[in-house]
Amino acid sequence: MPAGSFPRFVADCLSIILIDLLLAGDNALVIAMAVRSLPPKQRFIGTTFGAAAAVALRVVITIAAAQLLNIQWLKLLGGAFVIWIAVRVLADASSQAVTTATGGRFLKAIWVIVVADITMSTDNVLAIAGASRGSVALIVIGLGLSIPFVVFSSNLLAVLMDRFPWILYLGAAILGKVGAEMMLTDPFVVRTLRPSSTWLYVAEAGAALGTLVVGRLLSESARGTVPSRN
Repeated sequence: MPAGSFPRFVADCLSIILIDLLLAGDNALVIAMAVRSLPPKQRFIGTTFGAAAAVALRVVITIAAAQLLNIQWLKLLGGAFVIWIAVRVLADASSQAVTTATGGRFLKAIWVIVVADITMSTDNVLAIAGASRGSVALIVIGLGLSIPFVVFSSNLLAVLMDRFPWILYLGAAILGKVGAEMMLTDPFVVRTLRPSSTWLYVAEAGAALGTLVVGRLLSESARGTVPSRN
């Protein structure tokens, strides 16, 4: 390595970590909601495996980031998926605390983390691709070092949701807003509908409210179908 290049390498690596952390707030939120149905002891494992798998895929995508924004339907489908996660979590909120987790639930949580993280990471990927100056080593090291921070924040959010239920509803509303923004900024939607900033704000607010309403209705319906115990 040429003289003087190592300090720059370290500085660029720190820049990538900072960028990933600044832009990963919504990712940490969706991860926290995905693992909320797991027992506390399995949340850390599920979050770690899910985040690691998502970062591995994100490294590959970041290397080819120039083509990312040209993929039609990606953000449209990803936004719908994020909204579905928020509604599903609210619908399950009335269920009793989980004491055991099946392998299916554990693997489903990891799958949700990977898919949601990849579809929500367009801004992260493009920013990191620019900061890395094309260096694959920087991309791998920077994103890899960010895993512990994302795992910690996701598990902290999951614990807070258990203790303060209102955080769960706030998180669902935020994910509804994020999902709507993703869908309306998809290249196909932008080219076809050309939504204005006003419509974008209205759609985000409507999606946030709609997520809470639909999730709450499904939760009440599930509670009504649960047989009472004598």
